[in-house]
Amino acid sequence: MTEKFTHWDAAEYLKTEADMALYLDECAAEGDSRLIAAALGDIARARNMSQLAKDTGISRKGLYKALSGESSPTLDTVIRTARALGLKLRFEAS
Repeated sequence: MTEKFTHWDAAEYLKTEADMALYLDECAAEGDSRLIAAALGDIARARNMSQLAKDTGISRKGLYKALSGESSPTLDTVIRTARALGLKLRFEAS
């Protein structure tokens, strides 16, 4: 018997604003900039990457690259993306 696997995509499960905020919050808690970038990318794909590109002033291709999790985007990109997605960055004492 051969095992069959399907591709799992977090973007398919991010239906509500609360889902997106909790997902990003948990990824941010890990403290890994690449994971945060990938989470923002998942959220962006769950929404509309083309519209996000317009809202941020960053090309669609640039957003895919920055939010792939393969690299660490600049803080400016993270802030512009979060703001365009209607999300706030906040810090709290650990």
